[in-house]
Amino acid sequence: MNRLGKNVYLHPDLKSYFRTDAPLFDQIMALKGESFRHQDGRLTQRIVLGAKSYFIKQHSGVGWKEIFKNLIQFRLPVLSASNEWRAINKLASLQIAVPTVVGFGMRGINPATVESFILMEEIAPAVSLETLCADWKQHPPSFADKQKLITAVATIARVMHEHGVNHRDFYLCHFLLHPSQRLYLIDLHRAMRHRLTPERWIIKDLAGLYFSSTQIGLTQRDLYRFMKIYHKSPLHTLLASEKTFWQKVLTRGNTYRDHTQSV
Repeated sequence: MNRLGKNVYLHPDLKSYFRTDAPLFDQIMALKGESFRHQDGRLTQRIVLGAKSYFIKQHSGVGWKEIFKNLIQFRLPVLSASNEWRAINKLASLQIAVPTVVGFGMRGINPATVESFILMEEIAPAVSLETLCADWKQHPPSFADKQKLITAVATIARVMHEHGVNHRDFYLCHFLLHPSQRLYLIDLHRAMRHRLTPERWIIKDLAGLYFSSTQIGLTQRDLYRFMKIYHKSPLHTLLASEKTFWQKVLTRGNTYRDHTQSV
């Protein structure tokens, strides 16, 4: 990995798009493009360098007020792009398809004001599973296509959780299917890493996935297929040994649904 400056990494192919007489960090933080999200001190944009498109997340510091608000609500605040940088590197090492990082940098030590960025290649063309599956009730996919996607999603979930990572926003919209049929997992800025993934975070991930898939026409058999792949166990075995676990997943997923319907 080539580094330009103490706390900045930039892929060598992109160096020519930036001046050499000004701090690289400042130039990257000043990049402007198509804005996708701006909240909590984080701006997500789509930019173009040369003939290629990239997504950049620029963190400008969340402030102590936001940090304390999150802690009071028992939520872990996202302070910088380092969270996503580490999660992407970890999942890539596990052969899970994630965005390709071509730039990363941090500046400052105060957790409330630290500045950072992560620059990633755009995954295109691609479609999110939320969009792809939206009309499955009216136009069901082939058995083979549905089975392939269920297998891919369950395998990603299993490998991620087995190796100490939980996503915290584990919804269908954060899976992108490329025409090559490679399934990517994105938006890892809130991901957490552990020596062993705690059950409560596993349940949160799986409940979020279940919640986001309740309207796409999945059958009980589809859910059982997911469970078998996730546990790598025959159905009769996991129904005997993991029944309580999956009941917790369903209960929490239904709580998300009930909350959404009441808003």
